[in-house]
Formats: sequence, C-alpha cells, structure tokens
Amino acid sequence: MLTRGEMLYEGKAKKVYRTGDPDRYLVEFKDDATAFDGLKKGTITRKGEINARLSALFFQMLAGRDIPTHFIDQVGAREILVRAVTIIPVEVVMRNIAAGSLAKRLGLAEGTTLKRPVLELYYKSDELHDPMINNYHIAALELASAAQVQEMESYAWQINELLADFLRPAGLALVDFKLEFGLHHGRILLADEISPDTCRFWDRSSGEKLDKDRFRRDLGGVEDAYEEVLRRVERLRP
Repeated sequence: MLTRGEMLYEGKAKKVYRTGDPDRYLVEFKDDATAFDGLKKGTITRKGEINARLSALFFQMLAGRDIPTHFIDQVGAREILVRAVTIIPVEVVMRNIAAGSLAKRLGLAEGTTLKRPVLELYYKSDELHDPMINNYHIAALELASAAQVQEMESYAWQINELLADFLRPAGLALVDFKLEFGLHHGRILLADEISPDTCRFWDRSSGEKLDKDRFRRDLGGVEDAYEEVLRRVERLRP
C-alpha cells in the first residue's frame, strides 16, 4: 500500500514526498502559479490535476519510445509515483520557434521558426534566477560530468522530435520547452514534468497561446488553455 511520508521538497508547482519505499517518491502537483522568478503569483484552477495527467501521458509516450523517465504511475488526480532521483542542477531548454527570452535576446520577431532547433543550458538556482550557462561553466562548478551533459543533450534532441511529432496530429506546435534530469542509481532519467507550465504550446493554425504565457502576460483564458491542451492530448493517448 502506498503511504505518503515526509515532505522532501516544496517548489513553486509541486511537492515531493517520501513513500514507504525509499526508491520511490510521490509528486503532488499544485494549482499555484508563479512567473518572473516568483514576482507574479496566482492560482490556476485545476492546474495541478491537468499537469499531473499531461505529465503522465507524455512520460508514458516517451518511455514507449525508449526515453528513460522517472515516471512509474499516476496514483491520484494530482499525484504521480516516480523513481527517486537526485536532480542534476542543469536545465535543458529546447527552442523551435522564437518566443519569450530568446526573441528578446536575439531581436527576432516572436513566432519566427528557427532554421534549426536551439538547445540551451541553464543553472538550476532560484537564488541566481537560473542563469544561462555552457559546458565550461558546468565543468567549473562540477554540476555534471561531460558524459552526463552529453547524454542529457542527446535525450533532449530525441525528445524534441518525439514530442513535436506526437503533438502535430493534435494541432499543437511545440514552440519550446524545459527538461530536467535526475540520477537514479547512477542512471540518468528524465524527471520533473512536461506540461503547459514548462512548455510553450501554440495552436498550429491560429498561433493561439495555450500555455503559461497566458498567465505571464495577463492574456486571460488561462484555465481554458490548459484544459484545451489536455483535451487534445487525451485524444492521442499512447
């Protein structure tokens, strides 16, 4: 029987608990929403349930295509059971279409399709506001080994293609997304979540934003956007 034990961590969007099995954690998704390093706060109704379900569906799809993940099962409306991992403090961001900080940084019009996808690395540190880093920074700070970074990047490229292909029949464009990885008995696993909180999803026909940018930019219809993504992905269930 699954038991919820000590809370190990509470972040902006999730809580992580021990279970009776030291090799498994319970992740609870919250309705809380933040943006701009926590300067903007709010609540998105049913966000926890939607993000838990979407993450479960995406993880299942990727696992079926040989991407190792921490996901084991969805055990509640807003809870997933995962393998216990130690998160590597390097976030991998994949970008297919110019949006957000990339558009500003490079002076590109938002919505410009990039000639090829761009992979970026960020130091996972709330105190430092998750600065962009490169392989030299990672080595100097000993955040991960060169082999680990190479493996994470390799998975990120594969995931980008798999997710984009998976979402195409749902009429969703994969604009960009953030990945986190963790170590489980020395093995690198895809971890964290895959949801409108960590991805930019646009309607392929209209360009309508169906992700957390609606919250960031006060566009309205945030709950409807999250619900719409779930409806479309549920129809594609792997």
